[in-house]
Amino acid sequence: MALELGPIILFFIGYVRIKDRTFDILGTTYDGFIVATAVFIPVLLIATGILWFKTGKLSKMQLMTAILVVVFGGLGIWFNDDSFFKMKPTILYVIFAGTLGFGLLRGKSYLQFVMAEMMPLQDEGWMIFTRRIALFFAALAVTNEVVWRTMSTEAWVNFKVFGLTAAMFLFFMSQMRLFSKYAIAEDGPKS
Repeated sequence: MALELGPIILFFIGYVRIKDRTFDILGTTYDGFIVATAVFIPVLLIATGILWFKTGKLSKMQLMTAILVVVFGGLGIWFNDDSFFKMKPTILYVIFAGTLGFGLLRGKSYLQFVMAEMMPLQDEGWMIFTRRIALFFAALAVTNEVVWRTMSTEAWVNFKVFGLTAAMFLFFMSQMRLFSKYAIAEDGPKS
């Protein structure tokens, strides 16, 4: 948990400390957000590497997040434009919603393929949960776009660190009835 949440917490702390400062680096002036992003990228990669070393595996979501952070954070630093980094959650959520939606159109739960070992559910439960989380990711993508395009960088950082984390937590808590209803007992047959 520390390896997954640590980098974003460090980003937030770093951003809060340097948000109002500018830094001249090799003749270019960068604001605090860009510098915090430049620090966040290697911290996230180190945490991801440690997680892989300790567990021997990375989830597709962890891998996709690391790639998007490097690409969009790197573009933000290269062009000295924070909008690239602010778009990253939108793109990630659209990819997830689109992938899950494509699976649903094919009559499959790609989420079941990835998470069945951690959370054994009946097939019907996986389909319901996949529909719900695909819609949830689509809503998060729209919300992120509205927030970063209409509010200050500080408001977006607070939304990203606290709002999105709380939204994820509340979403999963709201699915507990579904998980209970469609759970497969350890010794029960799978449908």
